[in-house]
Amino acid sequence: MSDKKNEDYAIRMPDSGMRSPYGGEKDPFIPSRPGRAASHPHLSTQIAKIENNPAISILAYCLSSISMTVVNKYVVSGSEWNLNFFYLAVQSIVCIVTIEACKHLGLIKNLAPFDMNKGKRWFPISLLLVGMIYTSTKSLQYLSVPVYTIFKNLTIIVIAYGEVLWFGGSVTPLALLSFGLMVLSSVVAAWADTRSAAQTAEATAALATLNAGYAWMGLNVFCTASYILGMRKVIKSMNFKDWDTMFYNNFLTIPVLVVCSLVAEDWSSENLSKNFPAETRNALLVGMIYSGMAAIFISYCSAWCIRVTSSTTYSMVGALNKLPLAVSGLIFFSAPITVGSVSAIFIGFVSGIVYTWSKVRQSQVAKNVLPTTQPTMSASSQSNRDANS
Repeated sequence: MSDKKNEDYAIRMPDSGMRSPYGGEKDPFIPSRPGRAASHPHLSTQIAKIENNPAISILAYCLSSISMTVVNKYVVSGSEWNLNFFYLAVQSIVCIVTIEACKHLGLIKNLAPFDMNKGKRWFPISLLLVGMIYTSTKSLQYLSVPVYTIFKNLTIIVIAYGEVLWFGGSVTPLALLSFGLMVLSSVVAAWADTRSAAQTAEATAALATLNAGYAWMGLNVFCTASYILGMRKVIKSMNFKDWDTMFYNNFLTIPVLVVCSLVAEDWSSENLSKNFPAETRNALLVGMIYSGMAAIFISYCSAWCIRVTSSTTYSMVGALNKLPLAVSGLIFFSAPITVGSVSAIFIGFVSGIVYTWSKVRQSQVAKNVLPTTQPTMSASSQSNRDANS
């Protein structure tokens, strides 16, 4: 579930086990080729071409991440929806069941058994994750997908300065430029959204909905930053490999989410009927199950993309993916298309590219410096390195 919100700054698993940019280790999902080749040589050749096709891996990653956000938005967009904790609990349960099934089928070969001591140490991080995913679904419930995507960029700024304060990080001028563009895109998006809402027949209710969405989005920015920075501090001592982080995150959050749902949410038959109306009940249930499996898809496609391209290409794809993600909200949910909204999407898109390029430049400069000091790394990069140590 650490991946299920699909943030570029988030720690993506099982990236820590993927070393093709630096070594060549195969993805744990992909079976060995000799067995296939012996029985179906033609089929194995076609599969091998697909497995090693950079364009297909990039497309798969983009489609999986976009579908995750679109499905989340669809599930929580009901006018009477109020079972967010239940929804997140279903996601975690489906994710755990899928991971265990893949392990028994031999598709995941390096998932360690659950360790109670590690679980106790990781539990505070899981609590931060609950805060992150809950505020994320609440903000997505009230905001359009384009606005949600644009405001998510602000988390990058908070994480960057958290690294400066607690890990001795640094912010380059190019990164500062990208931060300025991120703030500008958010301001333009908020202005366009409120202006569009003020022109509707129910302006007061529409503006109240937007204000609630902005409040949840602000909480989500700080919850997400706390989760990522907290994970960086703890993950080195955990020595997690490959799928361990995803497994522990989902497994430990299930009881918390179930208890929160039973205590804070209305489980009366009347409220259940409002949340799952007969005409959309089956589609909602399918969407909830898919969203849990999508976390696995995103992790696999992320690892696949890194294996057949490079970490730099993967980072740039993550930045470029913001544009189709925002556009998907305009297509599937009829978000208002105005000059302001289109401008905000474009500015946010450019800010993501500038930020990714700044990290690439910073990495290149670090490689050219004599190793007299330990170079500062981003939270996601450091966490992945720590997990491999």
